Amino acid sequence: MDRFIPNRSATKFDYVLEGGWRHNASSEFESPTNQAYQQKLRKVFNLENSRIFAYKNKPPTPVSLYPEDDYSVAQPSKPVKPRQRNIPQTADKTLDAPQLLDDYYVNLLDWSSNNVLALALGNTVYLLNANTFSVSELFTVDEDTGPVTSVSWVPDGCHIAVGFHNSHVQLWDSTANKLLRTLRGGHQARVGSLAWNRHILTSGSMDSSIINNDVRVRDHIVETYQGHRGQICGLKWSHSGQKLASGGNDNLVYIWDQSLTPARTQWLHRFQDHRAAVRALAWCPFQSNMLASGGGGADGCIKFWNTDTGACLNSVNTGSQVCSLLWSKTDRELLSSHGFPQNQLTLWKYPSMTKMAELSGHQSRVLFTTQSPDGCTVASASGADDETLRFWKVFGEPEKTKPADRRAPAPFSHFSRIR
Repeated sequence: MDRFIPNRSATKFDYVLEGGWRHNASSEFESPTNQAYQQKLRKVFNLENSRIFAYKNKPPTPVSLYPEDDYSVAQPSKPVKPRQRNIPQTADKTLDAPQLLDDYYVNLLDWSSNNVLALALGNTVYLLNANTFSVSELFTVDEDTGPVTSVSWVPDGCHIAVGFHNSHVQLWDSTANKLLRTLRGGHQARVGSLAWNRHILTSGSMDSSIINNDVRVRDHIVETYQGHRGQICGLKWSHSGQKLASGGNDNLVYIWDQSLTPARTQWLHRFQDHRAAVRALAWCPFQSNMLASGGGGADGCIKFWNTDTGACLNSVNTGSQVCSLLWSKTDRELLSSHGFPQNQLTLWKYPSMTKMAELSGHQSRVLFTTQSPDGCTVASASGADDETLRFWKVFGEPEKTKPADRRAPAPFSHFSRIR
């Protein structure tokens, strides 16, 4: 019986053994002598109450040491449903872009960290200040050099690299409108793709070669990658600067790893799943080893790759030519631009790859897209029957800077120590 008694001192043994279960029974079944005896026992053993099994004595009422208002425990708030972002279905602004090449193998639009867009129209490179929307001409080349086939801003936002049909690459100071140098002798055909990795400018050509140019030194060619058998139409360095992704019209994607010394020009992976030229490449901002690639008209697929293992993580058939890909800098979203039949921009939710929005307006395939420095606005350009440059508020509004905290300083904050 003892094993079921939590607190022996608070348990009324005699009361139980002597018939406590009859406590409410009629007194006519008990003799006066027995009643007197039971009452005497209760007084002797302090059994005046009727609690039978007590787990413990009642604890004293707690006393608060602090005012309840100042130290009250916050009640958990109800979960707030995430607010669905409103995605405008029309362009925020549309500008004319006459003589814009309708060529899948060139890259003619880029947005600098100083909020200036560079757009190549024929033999001329124009600069558009996205704060004021004022336009200026950087330069125009002659017919023997042009047309311009690629543009790429240096991360400092002041200098820009420009590739040409004659296989040369020029470096310009955009603030002084000054030509700094011309890179020659590397390629044998037009330079359709450019990508920066710190002081290294990587150029891809119609001759199928990829060259790393160190712009600090006179002999600028430091490495050459050989693997593609067709012209290069896409180049992207990973955010760490360790891996380079290249796409070409041989339907292949190559991954080159700078850490593979001394054979750094040997490819790490070769992806052969696309069935058309690969121009669209985008490294994931929240998963450093993942690359998204998009295939041309005969393929129409967006594929996701683990560049460490070489595995294809997912493939989505979009139903049309994939011209470009851009990741959101703040959310797990991916924007793709397309050709026939709809010439639209499509916003996808990753990883489910459900469509969040389809943005229409261009009348021809949307070959070129670029992202604003704050990551919220996308500029898209289309040639042929369209020849427009459009701005879309596709990734939301920029985050507002929080005001400085003006609360009173903590006590003794002006003392370096307390003795």
